[in-house]
Amino acid sequence: GLMLLFCAVIGPLLMFLLATTFLRDQPEYMTGLILIGIAPCIAMVIAWNGLAGGDAEWCAGFVAVNAILQVLLYGPMAWLFATRLTTLVGAPSVSVSLSVGDVAGTVAFYLGIPFAAGALGRLALERLKGRDWYEGTFLPCVSPVSFAALLATIVLMFSLKGQQIVRLPLDTVRIAVPLVIYFVVMFFCSFVFAHATGFTYPQTSAIAFTATGNNFELAIAVAVATFGLASGEAFAAVVGPLIEVPSLILLVNAALAMRRRMSWPRG
Repeated sequence: GLMLLFCAVIGPLLMFLLATTFLRDQPEYMTGLILIGIAPCIAMVIAWNGLAGGDAEWCAGFVAVNAILQVLLYGPMAWLFATRLTTLVGAPSVSVSLSVGDVAGTVAFYLGIPFAAGALGRLALERLKGRDWYEGTFLPCVSPVSFAALLATIVLMFSLKGQQIVRLPLDTVRIAVPLVIYFVVMFFCSFVFAHATGFTYPQTSAIAFTATGNNFELAIAVAVATFGLASGEAFAAVVGPLIEVPSLILLVNAALAMRRRMSWPRG
């Protein structure tokens, strides 16, 4: 319930407020941030949570719930936030048309394929070699792949939009400012709230990083499909993960510091 409160209610509203406040005069960038805000993370959060020593099973459960919710609600939420709520606050609105099938296909591609590969791989290798070999030998060998893939993703995104980022540095900064504020506010608010509620550190970490991260893959795919690769919406969506990566790395260190300095209940 706490995770859903931050991911489905507080997060989208906070990003909407920041986007309409900082980028009201740049409706394309504003819409790009709104598309990011309504998409809670379903992928990279697992890496951040793992680096911070969070509860892996809780995080996986949160990812599954968020993936299902995005299939059902991303299209209607995009229409509501980008076309109706912007009008209520006097900001420019855009026309957004998204089908459940489009969103479901994107989520299935980014989450379903890796999940199926992992599940089938576990079943096959456990039957062939046994659970002890799978968890003690195989998993330690393949675990570094996720972090190598994360670095490869960062390099690829810089390669695709690096020229535009260099050409429009002030625009990049304007997009980055509300994003940094969003990450900091979401992380510390959810972290402190979960700690005050009585969760253990691993549980608190899983809640906080799930609340803080966003599904930039989905936001980028929707922005490109709806507005085009050269659009301002796509540019803002691509700038998002370039800001998220260093921000979340710093927040991982903040989480580890708070684990040492705060008192926690026994798990």
